[in-house]
Amino acid sequence: MHSLLVTGYSGFVGGLLCKELKKSYKIKLLGRKESDLGNVHKHNIDANSNYKEALQGVSCVIHIAARVHIMNDTSADPLTDFRAVNSIGTLNLAKQAVEAGVKRFVFVSSIKVNGESTTNRSPFCAGDSPAPEDPYGISKAEAEQQLLELGKQSGMEIVIIRPPLVYGEGVKANFASLMKLVSKGLPLPFRLINNNKRSLISVYNLVDLIQVCIRHPSAANQVFLASDDHDLSTAEMVALMAKVQNKPNLALPVPVWCFKLAGKLLGKYAVIDRLTGSLQLDITHTKNTLGWEPPHSVEHGFRLAAKRS
Repeated sequence: MHSLLVTGYSGFVGGLLCKELKKSYKIKLLGRKESDLGNVHKHNIDANSNYKEALQGVSCVIHIAARVHIMNDTSADPLTDFRAVNSIGTLNLAKQAVEAGVKRFVFVSSIKVNGESTTNRSPFCAGDSPAPEDPYGISKAEAEQQLLELGKQSGMEIVIIRPPLVYGEGVKANFASLMKLVSKGLPLPFRLINNNKRSLISVYNLVDLIQVCIRHPSAANQVFLASDDHDLSTAEMVALMAKVQNKPNLALPVPVWCFKLAGKLLGKYAVIDRLTGSLQLDITHTKNTLGWEPPHSVEHGFRLAAKRS
């Protein structure tokens, strides 16, 4: 029986994915942490690890593990550190997958390959030229290019998925912080941030898409953007967070220009753009190629995310 090899199994996306995959597949895990989800082969994702034993009998690799984007990175050379895992480490794993006869390599990348914002432009599409702006995005873009080239040379099928912000039960960082803030029922100054649009994807929809990409014949050698296909303004996002927590939406009408001025004065333009700007994904190619529709609603994902806010 052929197996699937999953990296990043201890993470937010990988944990749920493995629970679903175990229902239909034999899975192996590649990483450093112990797990009851499957047989763990303990290796780092780097330039030198030997994955021969882990890849034996594997038909598809689902590569989720990465050095992730973090705010206020203190690394002296962030790009080199991101490349070591996300680019060089990924290519080492993929080359050994070719040697082991793996048929398909599914790479969970990031919408940061496309860029940081769609404010004042059309939504990102799968066919857009990469335009990453930070070390994390650059490392992911380089990995994608190297994987696609390896696929052409070797015949191993490459599938690339670029999600935006992923949320759901157990989500952390800014999404969880905002959810917790809304849960307090305090007035928040977001009512007038209603002309922007942001694409999100629940972990439940992303896991469903990954499973489709493992088996669908038309997924081979394709790049897929991923979202819930239901974009929200900041005001709509806060209103939905209030609704799923049965809290009043006490949104104050602070003009958007006030946020932008504050961002300029404090040198936090990027932070303010994430709050007031747009980041939209056009997933038409994903839906048409795979015959896929996100099976879960945005409200479904928000309700589950609220459970641990």
